[in-house]
Amino acid sequence: MKINILLFTALLLFSAASARQSDSNIIKTESTDLIIHPILHGTLVLDWNGMSIYVDPYGGKKVFQGMKRPDLILITDIHGDHLNKETLGELDLSKATILAPSAVVDQLGGDMKKNAKVISNGEDIEWEGMNISAIPMYNLPESEDSRHTKGRGNGYILTIGGKRIYISGDTEDIPEMRQLDNIDVAFVCMNQPYTMDVTQAADAVLEFKPKIVYPYHYRGSAGLSDVEEFKRLVISGDKDIEVRLRNWYPEK
Repeated sequence: MKINILLFTALLLFSAASARQSDSNIIKTESTDLIIHPILHGTLVLDWNGMSIYVDPYGGKKVFQGMKRPDLILITDIHGDHLNKETLGELDLSKATILAPSAVVDQLGGDMKKNAKVISNGEDIEWEGMNISAIPMYNLPESEDSRHTKGRGNGYILTIGGKRIYISGDTEDIPEMRQLDNIDVAFVCMNQPYTMDVTQAADAVLEFKPKIVYPYHYRGSAGLSDVEEFKRLVISGDKDIEVRLRNWYPEK
């Protein structure tokens, strides 16, 4: 009986890892391939050159089954679906560097804070052969009492093997996003009432024209946003932009 239970558990773990791998995406770079793993909501994992980058780890250790332990963690903002201390506490962070805005680092404690570095809007950091730029993410119109104030959180642009990867974080269709250029892969949020709707997101994407765009972070107070409509709007406006729809809410 004990052997059967162990075998069943192993099969479950293998199935989870296989499912996660099948939902991965490969981007050719100047060196090794960049592998994208959609995880949950605003959480993703990027594997490149033997390193594993976790973005906004959330959902508990279980959602990272089959993933390598993180070498780098990027956190965009202070809200619990971005800075999730419970999930961070469950992960093996023994080799991990955390990059985050000061509002996030201020809330970390112990070894997490010791291994964290502040990166603010407008700053660049070179890390293990890649460049990481922090750019604004915020709500419009700007106000001191908005859910996402300008300067508190970070969007990120990662230059990896010659490819430019944009991670929006929680933002509306701000000028800083619309003015982006030469983006190879974009992860763009669309969840009302916290960020923007699919029409705003599509209009912004049609302006900055990434080669590939993933709608992510699309669960709002009224449920999941219509990412099929987002895809339709983008393709009807520019058929050269590839829209990749992935299941960011596997429990649904």
